[in-house]
Amino acid sequence: MTARPRVLLSVAASLDGYIDDASTQRLLLSNSADLDRVDQVRADSDAILVGAQTLRTDNPRLLVNSAERRAARGAAGKPEYPVKVTVTDSGELDPELRFWHTGGGKLVYTSESGAARLRGRLDSSAEVVVLGSRLALPALLDDLGARGVERLMVEGGTGMHTGFLAADLVDEIRLAIAPILVGDPAAPRFVAPARFPGGAQRRLRLAGVEQLGDVAVLNYLVDRSTEPENYV
Repeated sequence: MTARPRVLLSVAASLDGYIDDASTQRLLLSNSADLDRVDQVRADSDAILVGAQTLRTDNPRLLVNSAERRAARGAAGKPEYPVKVTVTDSGELDPELRFWHTGGGKLVYTSESGAARLRGRLDSSAEVVVLGSRLALPALLDDLGARGVERLMVEGGTGMHTGFLAADLVDEIRLAIAPILVGDPAAPRFVAPARFPGGAQRRLRLAGVEQLGDVAVLNYLVDRSTEPENYV
């Protein structure tokens, strides 16, 4: 059986756990040094995934911005850009989004009903992969693994972070903490309420802490080989 990709979950959040505010303008949580770090993580990845809601809200390009990093990918026999991946159950995706018109290959994972809505909408902009009557993230990883993707970077949003964590599919989390308090219950959080494996008894392993100006980057690893320890 083909191995699934290693899943790295990348997120920037406020001190109180929000990934944006509730305004129509995107809240900038990272600073220039942290954005450069994220660019390196993208360059090290074979594919970058965001949910359809993130595409609709942020209209991201999801590119490796550094020409030197793109050149290094080419020298290593890789395409200039990682494959860009999105997930949609509804199939409601605007063909004018920047996601389709920049970078290299694109994949859209969807359900049978979503594929029916997408038919003819994206034309040659992306390959549409139907996962069945319902979306299943394990099946998505199986398909990516069969395509040779070894490292998957998940950049959001809340639904994707929650889904991958709840399904116990995450190997690593890189969490950038910005010195900001949002405090708006209408704003999106890092994760939504869910039944996470191990519940509150499971502790991830802190593998590193990096200071980038006023941003702290926490690197957590998920170790599935050990049972949760008892803490008193």
